[in-house]
Amino acid sequence: MTAVKTALDRALTAVCVVLFAALVLDVTWQVFSRQVLGSPSGWSEELAKYLFIWLGLFGAALVFGERGHVAMDVVVRRLSRTAQVVLAIAVQLSILAFTALALLWGGFLVSQLAWNQNLTGLPITVGPLYLALPISGALIAFYTLFHLVQILTGAERPVEDTELELV
Repeated sequence: MTAVKTALDRALTAVCVVLFAALVLDVTWQVFSRQVLGSPSGWSEELAKYLFIWLGLFGAALVFGERGHVAMDVVVRRLSRTAQVVLAIAVQLSILAFTALALLWGGFLVSQLAWNQNLTGLPITVGPLYLALPISGALIAFYTLFHLVQILTGAERPVEDTELELV
């Protein structure tokens, strides 16, 4: 399972880099066409919006896989090791439930509803663009299950040991 996570991390990192590069190029074109050419591009703003959404969702999944999100764990650190494990399992199960309901199921439904809805600025429909929700949901669900197994087997601590250094 660790090898799959490592491969997925690398692939997701590459996807995020490509999405970010495309977003930079798109916004650069948008500014250039508006400021230099005096004729704003109609499609670049629409594309930038969806590139940003995809980048945000996939970037969030990648950071989630690294357990890199901001966490307020002052109280949790004072609990016993057993209580920390129980709380970490409850948190992972809560995340899995939210991911299943909101991102996977809800994302699939909204994508299905908008599948034939046309975009004004791009020659594609909205539905495939909304697939970012269930795809990122599947990624987060995988990472949640990975962390859950790691915590249950003792391979991963329930609370990360990272401390902020004050400069």
